[in-house]
Amino acid sequence: MESRITGRAYVLGDNIDTDQIIPAQYLTYNPAIPEEYRMFGKYALSGVPDDQAGLPKGHIPFHDPEDEFVSPYRIIVAGRNFGCGSSREHAPIALAAAGVKAVVAEFYARIFYRNAINGGYLIPLESRQRLIDNVCTGDELLIDLDASRLTNLTTGQTFDLQPLGDVRPILEAGGLFPYARKAGMLA
Repeated sequence: MESRITGRAYVLGDNIDTDQIIPAQYLTYNPAIPEEYRMFGKYALSGVPDDQAGLPKGHIPFHDPEDEFVSPYRIIVAGRNFGCGSSREHAPIALAAAGVKAVVAEFYARIFYRNAINGGYLIPLESRQRLIDNVCTGDELLIDLDASRLTNLTTGQTFDLQPLGDVRPILEAGGLFPYARKAGMLA
């Protein structure tokens, strides 16, 4: 896991639920099959209503017009309660398949947070303030995990993030099972 992540931001509002992140009709795909894993990327965020996508300027497409399977956005900046709804472990898989490396939200539904960490799919960070009022879709961001800081390279603003703490070694190992093997908890 890199200690610094750079990329364009995609801004979402509050209460983005797992059915918005990956709608139920796409759960027939198997993420263990590479061709089907790509489909999770294609349909990532396809259930987000227009008034929640690309805040504050209205709907901005999440996917690259040149490649429907990936997104040009590497960092999602969201409001409160990101990943609420069902315990769908496919939600962080879909975002990772689309190329997202990190999500920065005010706070998460615990099940999304744990699924992101347990699978090592992406880095869920919590902000100390409401970033969706200070970051626009398309802004270039830098996340420094060691300093627990987000810098908006477009505006020059910096924001403190909650440290990853005890979950960082799990993410660095690639998820809970690789961490447990590395730590000698599993054979």
